[in-house]
Amino acid sequence: MSADGRQGLTIIAFIGSVFSPYYAWDPSRDPFRHCAVNVVLYGERSNRFCMTERGRRAVSRDATHLAIGPSDLAWDGTTLTITLDEVTAPIPSRVRGTVRVRPTGLTPGPFTLDAGGQHRWWPMAPSSPVEVALTEPALSWTGTAYFDTNHGDTPLEDAFSDWTWCRADLTDGAAILYDVRRRDGTVQNLSLRFDGTGAPRDMDPPRPAALPPTRLWRIPRATRSDDGAARVARTFEDTPFYARSLLETRLCGQAVRPVHESLSLDRFRNPLVRWMLPFRMPRPLG
Repeated sequence: MSADGRQGLTIIAFIGSVFSPYYAWDPSRDPFRHCAVNVVLYGERSNRFCMTERGRRAVSRDATHLAIGPSDLAWDGTTLTITLDEVTAPIPSRVRGTVRVRPTGLTPGPFTLDAGGQHRWWPMAPSSPVEVALTEPALSWTGTAYFDTNHGDTPLEDAFSDWTWCRADLTDGAAILYDVRRRDGTVQNLSLRFDGTGAPRDMDPPRPAALPPTRLWRIPRATRSDDGAARVARTFEDTPFYARSLLETRLCGQAVRPVHESLSLDRFRNPLVRWMLPFRMPRPLG
């Protein structure tokens, strides 16, 4: 998010694009045949969404570098530099430029999300300075960024029914809430706080706080807060199985504006939803 709260950006580099219908339909289940850099810009008036899926020949990587198609990510020990060159869908337009994330410290991890240990999540840098410099569209800003990584051995929809997640900047570090409902009916509710160096800090579990569903697709939303109250300041994404929102609430005794997500994997399993996805997730031939 930009420092003034007016601009947002999400970047996800996938090896094995977990929400790809092509991946779900591929009998080989080879993750390197289904890679993508998902880029979403949230502006004041309109958003831009990019997610072009690419095959094995478009991917190269080593310990400090990952390239997927014309976009790449490089780590030099202090800065993650992300060079973007993507095309929106379904109406084509360019998203080009550079994003630099400079973590002030790394957290211990990872955390296991399922009972069998097949899905791991590591919030490596929960609150880091970020610089965004895009040429298309012409846009530059600074703010704070969240960086994490996920690894899984089975499809998400086989392990989980749904989850909610949110991350809030604090005066020193960040707070993260992650509430997961598993297919076996068990739940895991994580309440995490890290200081600016990435060191864990104690955090009392907040109280449940109700939120309205999204307007278009009626995705259920819920969170937790100090006083059991929260409001939706803006809905960034309202899709058939996923919602991303900006909230206003209180955590750790502070007034915060967390970025929040709700994911329904029951809805994602619906064949009709999967047939809709290629309109926003093109895959070039070859």
